[in-house]
This record gives sequence, C-alpha cells and structure tokens, in this order.
Amino acid sequence: MKITTKGQVTIPQELRRKYQIDAHAEIDFVEEDGQIVVRVVKKSGTTIRKLLRRGDVLLTTEEILRLTRSD
Repeated sequence: MKITTKGQVTIPQELRRKYQIDAHAEIDFVEEDGQIVVRVVKKSGTTIRKLLRRGDVLLTTEEILRLTRSD
C-alpha cells in the first residue's frame, strides 16, 4: 500500500466491508508498541443515523397530529 503525497491511504475494500467502515466513518491512528494501529471510532450513532431508525411506537397520522397540535 502506498501513501499519497497528501499522506492519504486507502483501506482495502475487504476490510471496509468486514469492519463496516463507510465513507463517513471516523478512524483514529494510534501508536502501540512501536506500530501504528488504525481504530474505528465507535459512536452511539450520528444524529442522522438516529433519525433514520424506525420508531417503536405505532401511532396513526391523526394521533400524531393530535399530539403535535396545541389546544
């Protein structure tokens, strides 16, 4: 693997798939025992990803509108 003049490297596709590293993932480079280790930053989820999850409360449109309207 080569490092570009900008210091960039490409993570092989097989490893990106295996460790679920997508285009917006954050990684850290850490030095351990004289080696550079790449670690995926684990987060509880970004705001967008949280919003994309499916809700666990089943309400009709009318029920949702009733809850959001002020009396």
